[in-house]
Parts: sequence; C-alpha cells; structure tokens
Amino acid sequence: MTGHEFDTWFRTLYLPLGMYALRLTDDADSAEDLVEDAFVKAWQALEAGKEIENFRAYMYRSVRNECISFLRSRRTTVGLEAVPEIDEETVDTSIRDARIWKAIDALPERCREVFLLSKRDGLSNDEIAEELNISVKTVKNQMTKAFERLREALASGHKPFFLPFL
Repeated sequence: MTGHEFDTWFRTLYLPLGMYALRLTDDADSAEDLVEDAFVKAWQALEAGKEIENFRAYMYRSVRNECISFLRSRRTTVGLEAVPEIDEETVDTSIRDARIWKAIDALPERCREVFLLSKRDGLSNDEIAEELNISVKTVKNQMTKAFERLREALASGHKPFFLPFL
C-alpha cells in the first residue's frame, strides 16, 4: 500500500472509526487517541511488509482491540462480551454517525448552535431564545434551515437517514 493509498483510507475511515470507538469507550478524547494509535500501528505493520487484504476490516478490528486494551487499563470490569463483535451493521452505524456529524458541522454557525442546543441538549425553543438572546421565531427559522440542510446533505445519493437524536 502506498502512502497516498494509506492517506485515502485514513481520510475515509478516521471519523467512522472515531464514532465506533466513542460508542465503545464513551470518552471522546480517548476514542480519538485510540483511532490514531490504530492507524500508526497499521502504518508500522505495512512498513514492516505486512500484507493487509481488507484494510477496512483490519482497521475496525484494530480499533476494537485498542478499545478493549483501553477499557482493561482503566480497571473496569469489562469482559470481552461487553464489547460487541464487528459486523456490517456496526460499520454502517459508524459511517452513518460520521456523515451526520459532518453534516451538522457544515451548518452555518448560528444554525448549528441552535440545532445542537435543541437536539443535543434538549432545550426548548423558549430556552434557546433566552440563552442566545434571540427571538423564538428566529429559533424556529434556524431549526427549519438546519433540517432542510441536513436532509439535503444526508439524502444525496443515499436512502433517507433517520437522525437518532431527533
């Protein structure tokens, strides 16, 4: 595998693997570190001459193993049965989550802020208006804009998404 191919895989898999690791560890900073560690180890293995037939499957397994080691090091009573096996649904879910968060990150700043206060933090339109010092009508307009943009971004070339936090 060339450096360019590895870079392409990195760009393709980094966010989905991060979402997968986050679900396993429930710690965003650690999840990011674990994914980076898995990529470094994969690169080192490739440099040492290891042949990797299915790089995506290899990376999911590597991240799973990194997460298991991380959970064990925290001295939690996590057995292997608590960490689910990697199946196509797991991969699809991590890819979906990554697409959702990319679409949310692409929203205009105020629109994203209103959307996250509503859907992530569970605030009402009145509470959002008060916190941001804007009108309730502006909150409603920003939410409408957010839903339209997310629908467009997530539906392009794919079947419609169910946004899990909506």
